[in-house]
Amino acid sequence: MNNDGEKLIPINIEDEMKSAYIDYSMSVIVSRALPDVRDGMKPVHRRVLFGMYELGVMANRAHKKSARIVGEVLGKYHPHGDSSVYDTMVRMAQPWSLRYMMVDGQGNFGSVDGDPPAAMRYTEARLQKISEEMLSDIDKETVDFQFNFDDTLKEPKVLPTRIPNLLVNGASGIAVGMATNMAPHNLTEVIDGIIAYIENNDVTIDELIQHVKAPDFPTGGIIYGYSGVKEAFETGRGRIVIRAKSNFEVTNGRDSIIVSEIPYQVNKADMIAKTAELIKEGKLDGISEIRDESDRKGMRIVYVLKNDAVPNVVLNLLYKHTALQSSFSVNNIALVNGRPEQLNLYDMIRHFVDHRHDVVVRRTEYELRKAEERAHILEGYMKVIGTQDDLDRAIKIIRESATPDEAREGLMEAFDLSEIQARAILELRLRTLTGLEIDKIRAEYEELMKTIDYLKEVLASKELRMKIIQEELVEIREKYGDERRSDIDYAGGDMNIEDLIPDDEMVLTISHLGYIKRTSLSEYKKQSRGGVGNRGATTRDADFLEYMVVASNHQYMLFFTEKGKCFWMRVFEIPEGSKTSKGRAIQNLVNIEPDDKVRAYILTKDLMNPEYVNNNYVIMVTKKGIVKKTSLEAYSRPRVNGINAITVRDGDQLLEAKLTNGESEIMIASLSGKAIRFEDAKVRPMGRTASGVRGINLGTEENEVIGMIVIADKENETVLVVSEKGYGKRTSIEDYRITNRGGKGVTTLNITEKTGKLIAIQSVTDDNDLMIINKSGVTIRTGVKEMRVMGRATQGVRLINLKNNDKIAAVAKVAVEEEVEEELEDIDGLIEGGNENIEGVNENLNNQDLNDNSNENTNLESDSNE
Repeated sequence: MNNDGEKLIPINIEDEMKSAYIDYSMSVIVSRALPDVRDGMKPVHRRVLFGMYELGVMANRAHKKSARIVGEVLGKYHPHGDSSVYDTMVRMAQPWSLRYMMVDGQGNFGSVDGDPPAAMRYTEARLQKISEEMLSDIDKETVDFQFNFDDTLKEPKVLPTRIPNLLVNGASGIAVGMATNMAPHNLTEVIDGIIAYIENNDVTIDELIQHVKAPDFPTGGIIYGYSGVKEAFETGRGRIVIRAKSNFEVTNGRDSIIVSEIPYQVNKADMIAKTAELIKEGKLDGISEIRDESDRKGMRIVYVLKNDAVPNVVLNLLYKHTALQSSFSVNNIALVNGRPEQLNLYDMIRHFVDHRHDVVVRRTEYELRKAEERAHILEGYMKVIGTQDDLDRAIKIIRESATPDEAREGLMEAFDLSEIQARAILELRLRTLTGLEIDKIRAEYEELMKTIDYLKEVLASKELRMKIIQEELVEIREKYGDERRSDIDYAGGDMNIEDLIPDDEMVLTISHLGYIKRTSLSEYKKQSRGGVGNRGATTRDADFLEYMVVASNHQYMLFFTEKGKCFWMRVFEIPEGSKTSKGRAIQNLVNIEPDDKVRAYILTKDLMNPEYVNNNYVIMVTKKGIVKKTSLEAYSRPRVNGINAITVRDGDQLLEAKLTNGESEIMIASLSGKAIRFEDAKVRPMGRTASGVRGINLGTEENEVIGMIVIADKENETVLVVSEKGYGKRTSIEDYRITNRGGKGVTTLNITEKTGKLIAIQSVTDDNDLMIINKSGVTIRTGVKEMRVMGRATQGVRLINLKNNDKIAAVAKVAVEEEVEEELEDIDGLIEGGNENIEGVNENLNNQDLNDNSNENTNLESDSNE
């Protein structure tokens, strides 16, 4: 006891804080932040709707001032700040916040740009028709009521809703130690799913997904990818990616991206402002202007593109960097019997059906009780006023009684009535005593007895109750069901970097000193045969073009080095350079050894496709005539330091690597003008570390292989050979007989002092163009169809005029479609430098490579085994 007579109880502050905090957190969880699984509402939503119902602001009556409604809810049921009530009511009236609005607002209720609503004294509201379905039968004792904060009024613990509100409108809330974030869905789909559950309680989630396909957001958009949706339906947690809905338009010659729907919960004005900031900072290229042309007819955001921008690429960049692509993290936590639980799709449907069943049972019991009470009174009427004599007797008893109580007791005794029946008779109006009214009472009684029988039947049969629930749901679906707003892109998913890069045709160049870059193919135009060509830009001394590759950005590049290593790269990973830039050192892009050099490349499709990599092979040839074939699958798993492609013998080096399907033919040509043709099948597939078998017998040590081609289309392809002094010719493939591998081959070009040594071999068609590059850096482009097909042993025709003892360095083949030929511009600047010491190289598109030709004297072993 202290001096004032108060009793003090010492308490451990830790225990007190622990219990107080737990009490507080449970209060937040149960009475504020989490929705009830049955009606999908938090207490504040429920109180707003019930307050409006009590106030009589129904959908078919006039709007009432929002301040009046807020005051009603505040004073009677929700003892918190007025803003909490008004904000809740506002959100329930916003078409971009709720999939199915609960409140019909009049006035300024905010905007999708984040503008605030007008103050409650300016706005008006009433219930939406669908909200009345949430409150239907509330006066039939269908739900439990509890006292309000001061125990003067009663409020419902839950609404007897006919709408599966938790699923159709979702919910979000942050409690203490837990949060909920539930997505809205389409009412039609949800009801179809619930009916499927009613018809089969053991329905699987996969079967439910046939009906409830995915969330359906009020703002529409596209659900991108399905794995997150499926995960959310199965577990109650998942990440759903939403993209804006867009299309492309051309106005005044400019491409534009038009966005008509944005992801859920994205503030349009903020998104546009942030996009403008990114453009200003240089993080978003290709957009020259953004306009918001939204009006009362709908949303329209216009991104005007720059002249050189690719619409698809800019759109993907917008998806990557702005809120045009957002994610919705589903976390289905709701109160089940007052306890928070994580729920999947099946659970939510089951709990809703259980709640509806409970409501139907309680409603039926109430209606039965009321019907029986009315029937009891009608039975009393019929006892007293059924005949004229009985009626006269009753009137006599009433008139002779001194007090109503005496009259009541007299009637009870005379007609064997209960007190309730006697009271009802005393309250009858005189008009009820007419013959017509008595017939009405009899008809009402008969109808009532049928109703009572039916209600008893309902209470006796669960099957019948389920049928009623189903019929009521179908009625709701007919009244309020609508089409989906959010589309589903099942094929979508995590965005790949390829989505941000246009799949353009590129020319990849690699210089002698190992500098690499890519330039657009559209920088070339054709000249006639025999033309002089354009001068290329010069670079540092001792550097010159060694490889030229034509490929599209999304393809895979395999680089093979002279030591037999293979490196793996996507074309778009190679830095883009201008016509005059030297590019980036290849050592900075792949971990190539300092004394190694890239000798060949292979352009492939998707290396992640098992069918593709298992049905294609890499065939390699070395300068000393060794060939080797390996399945492409062996190269589909890249390593940072490269992988071994072939074991190269001492004194030899890898020269070529080609892609083949295992059913092609191989041709190998040498400096001395000889070529051998044999079937791909003659070389059996080997592992990556094998060294190969003999492909051609070179005869002398000075002779070496200058190139290899793979023939896939014998009918249309011809063999093109070019000598270092500018002579070349096309020959039919059939002029070269098929032999076994390892032979000396036949003459392919008559080598003389005038022609110089053989430098290049290609397989070409009339659709190809040739690019010829001189050691001095001069280039020319010419069409293959200008060259006639001639015999195998001739010396050919002059392809290019060479000045000052110049020689050809490389011959490249470019496949060009007729319609784009006109667009091709000067080849000026493709070649970097013009060093006189260049060694011959040769290149080719569609799995034809540039081949280096150096004149090193190396010893070829007599044979080569695995």
